Amino acid sequence: MKPTVSIVIPFYNCPYVDQAIRSALNQTYSRIEVIVVDDGSTEELGKLTRFMDRITYIRKENGGTATALNEGIKRSSGEYIAWLSSDDHFDERKVEEQLDFMLRRGAKASFHNYDYVNKDNEVLLPFVGKRITSAEEIYLTIMNVNPINGCSVMIHKDVFKDVGYFSPNLKFTQDYEMWCRMLINGYVMYYLDEVLLKYRSHSESGTSKHPDKMKKEVFVIKHHYHSKIHQYALQHSALLKSIKF
Repeated sequence: MKPTVSIVIPFYNCPYVDQAIRSALNQTYSRIEVIVVDDGSTEELGKLTRFMDRITYIRKENGGTATALNEGIKRSSGEYIAWLSSDDHFDERKVEEQLDFMLRRGAKASFHNYDYVNKDNEVLLPFVGKRITSAEEIYLTIMNVNPINGCSVMIHKDVFKDVGYFSPNLKFTQDYEMWCRMLINGYVMYYLDEVLLKYRSHSESGTSKHPDKMKKEVFVIKHHYHSKIHQYALQHSALLKSIKF
C-alpha cells in the first residue's frame, strides 16, 4: 500500500487560506491527509467552513508558525509530512511527483523549486530557487543562504522523532534552523528540479513585515550551526559529492 502524506497548513488570519486548502485537497495523489492548524485566528475563519468535512481542523492558542507546525505533525497519521503556508499553494502534482522522487532515491527529505506569485496568482518570477546539483552543494550553500523554501519540503516523519521539532523560539526562521539541524545529523535534503509550489509575495507576510527580526535570527543560527555544518561536510566530502541530483 502506498504511504499517506499529511499536509500541514498553519493558519493565522490569512485571507488566502481557502486557496491553500483547495490546492492541498486537489492533489493527484489520493492518499493524503490535510491538517489545518488554526493558531488562534480571529479573522477569515469563514473560509474554512466549506472544507470542514474534508480536513482535520485543530485550533490552538496563538504561539507562532513553529508551534502550529509541531502540533500538526504530532497529530498527523501520515508517514510523510508536507508543510503548506496558508498564503501559498501547491501544484496539483506536488505530492505525487515529490513522493515518487523520494521513494526512488531512498530519501528521507527533499525539496523542489517554486515560482513567486502576487496576490492575484500572477507569476512575478518563475523558477526562483537555486538549482542544486549535489548533496555537497547544499551543505556549502546553506552556510551562506537558505536555499530551501519550507513549503517545498517533504520529510519522513521519523526525521522529527530523531532530530526534534521546529523551534518555537524562532518566529521567522524556524525552517532554516531545522534544515541546519537535519544536515548536521546526516539527513541529506534531496533536490527535485521542478516547480511544484506557488510562493506568494504580499505586504503582510513575515518576510515583508519583519526583515530586521529575521536578520537577527539568521545571525544566531549561523553562529550556532555553520562551523558544525562545515565540519560535517569535510568529514563526509566523498559521500556528499557522490550524491547527485
